[in-house]
Amino acid sequence: MNLNAYISGQFKPQYEYDSFEPSEINHAWDFTDAELVSLLGEANRALGELNAYARLVPDIRFIIQSYIAKEATQSSRIEGTQTNIEDAFKDEADIAPEARDDWGEVQNYIKAIHFAVEQLETLPFSNRLLRDTHSVLMQGVRGRHKRPGEFRVSQNWIGVSLKNAVFIPPHHTNVEALMGDLESFLHSTDITVPPLIRIAIAHYQFETVHPFLDGNGRLGRLMISLYLAANHLLDKPVLYLSDYFERNKTAYIDHLMAVRQGHHMRDWLIFFLHGVEETARSAIAVSDNILTMKARIEQEILPRFSSRRQNNAQRLMQHLYGMPVIDIKNAETLLQTTAVTANSLVSDFEKYGILREITGNRRNRLYVFEDYLDLFRRK
Repeated sequence: MNLNAYISGQFKPQYEYDSFEPSEINHAWDFTDAELVSLLGEANRALGELNAYARLVPDIRFIIQSYIAKEATQSSRIEGTQTNIEDAFKDEADIAPEARDDWGEVQNYIKAIHFAVEQLETLPFSNRLLRDTHSVLMQGVRGRHKRPGEFRVSQNWIGVSLKNAVFIPPHHTNVEALMGDLESFLHSTDITVPPLIRIAIAHYQFETVHPFLDGNGRLGRLMISLYLAANHLLDKPVLYLSDYFERNKTAYIDHLMAVRQGHHMRDWLIFFLHGVEETARSAIAVSDNILTMKARIEQEILPRFSSRRQNNAQRLMQHLYGMPVIDIKNAETLLQTTAVTANSLVSDFEKYGILREITGNRRNRLYVFEDYLDLFRRK
């Protein structure tokens, strides 16, 4: 199907409302648009460069935790939460009571990412994986009573009410078939569709089907990263598009709606590919800055510690790349040492500018690896 001939679906009358029934996507697609082909090439190149770069970064398994925390906070922010990347690394006791619901959703998103990436080692990318991941995403948070891990069996909508909805997804009786078509499209070897185009179309379709009663936005964005990992476009999960979508939230929502209302799939694909390239280039810059920071710390700061304290200093430093918020008790547990020794080491890290105390308290103090987290914060 040529993009110019694409029909996104049709509105169908239900009882007192019209739901949108999207067209199936598991069929041949013809991509001859010069601009689209050029953007696809640029996005693939950026993705390849990021993949190569990630292989060179020492301790990448620790650093990935910050990429995941940023994805969790930005994707949840699109849905209205206010948790920031610094809060994502805090314990619940360190979060203000009124902010714990938002914090809990971000923590579940982080758990869902880890769960899904681990499951991909033994399971294919599939509706089963999406349902299982959704169950983790919704466990114990707002929406926990809305059939976590199961496709919906009732009508949902986007907006304040069904009567005043901005968008009403397909009737629930069609969800299983539409999600089966989506899964087949992502795995089909009978049609030739580049992977980035394939997941862009699938993301639009997932958000349009809205197969769950809650959590569709977060899971739909996570689905992009899972597909890239499952199809080995990236060796390490270091590319997440939620920051791009959050910074361009109005355009993101408008493009999805424009496909439904005006069949503008080409414009959505262009927006998506721009996002992949921009996000990959940004991740490369972050990785480069991490390497520069790491070299400076290893050359200028860690040598200041005596040989007796060197091992603990290096262990704490390595830990901070994966968990950049810490307190004395956590440092004590990590280093398996006394509170006095842990406090002394953390104090020196503060003195040398690696850590910054953020509570202002005399007790139960928290320290953050500020310069490192700044690399992940939105500019």
